[in-house]
Amino acid sequence: MNIPQDPMMLYSYINMKLRDEYASLDELCEDLDLDRGGIEQTLRNAGFGYSEEHNKFFAL
Repeated sequence: MNIPQDPMMLYSYINMKLRDEYASLDELCEDLDLDRGGIEQTLRNAGFGYSEEHNKFFAL
């Protein structure tokens, strides 16, 4: 699956998917065959972290 490469677009895209379609980041990554570690690293480098409790990425 093609996902946005720009970190800000990726942040928005992943949070939208988490909000609307998936109960967890693991579920999203498994369903869309995405590398969770790669997504987290890309977003961490852009200043975002994932909260399992809130099921979304947020600004650090």
